[in-house]
Amino acid sequence: MPELRRVPVNGIELNVALAGSGPAVLLLHGFPHTWQLWTDVMAELSGRFRVIAPDLRGFGASSRAVAGYDAGSLAADAAALLTALDVPSAAVVGIDAGTPPAFLLALRHPERVRRLVVMESLLGELPGAEGFLADGPPWWFGFHAVPGLAETVLEGQEAPYIDWFLRAGTLGDGVRPPLRDAFVAAYTGREALRCAFSYYRALPESTAQIAKGAAASRLTVPTMAVGAHPVGAALERQLRPITDDLTGHIIEACGHIIPVHRPQALLALLHPFLAAGHPRTPTPLARG
Repeated sequence: MPELRRVPVNGIELNVALAGSGPAVLLLHGFPHTWQLWTDVMAELSGRFRVIAPDLRGFGASSRAVAGYDAGSLAADAAALLTALDVPSAAVVGIDAGTPPAFLLALRHPERVRRLVVMESLLGELPGAEGFLADGPPWWFGFHAVPGLAETVLEGQEAPYIDWFLRAGTLGDGVRPPLRDAFVAAYTGREALRCAFSYYRALPESTAQIAKGAAASRLTVPTMAVGAHPVGAALERQLRPITDDLTGHIIEACGHIIPVHRPQALLALLHPFLAAGHPRTPTPLARG
């Protein structure tokens, strides 16, 4: 099990899982997940890297913040976390709700991001995702966005609601019981739901931040976009015009929750990509 630590950042405390040693890798989860989304990935990466996996602001065991759920604020939390842990730079990996803050962190502070991996999300309204959004955003975006509605309807019914997302995100396979139970517990209660849905209520602000950032500068750090079902290559298409060094991959027969559904396929992509940014030190030649 990784070490769990509470780290003060920007007036709140983040619950952070830490494992391994070496070059830092920061993992940012999405909805409805916690740092435990990365359990299988952390177990393998920690053999070579210092892996840092926080519960995002308001999620899991992190502080139930009143505000600050826009992508820019979440990116600022990530930067402050690296500073608090005395990490000058890290490879950053984001999925779902963790992708927009990972993107803005790399865009605004490229000196803090050695390499960037983003998965199964869209970056606001940047061009490239029009086909994916032809029928509008998924139904829950609107439901979650109405202040006070979703938490009122769902309080007391959290388990079947979270189960729906876990089954859909693994193409019906579901999540092993201990992990499922941890996710359900993390999203049970009115305040837990309010914080989770605050991310969706901040999407207009996040969309504006992404558009402004992409119009002002290019993404210069080496970047990998990984898609599965349902996002596929839409994120890669958004990134292609504004990214200097972009690699794209699709993991076949894989649902939205890539680190849980196909962790070994993801690790097969992560290992060489992260290693390319931090090669092993050659062994010195023996002297005769």
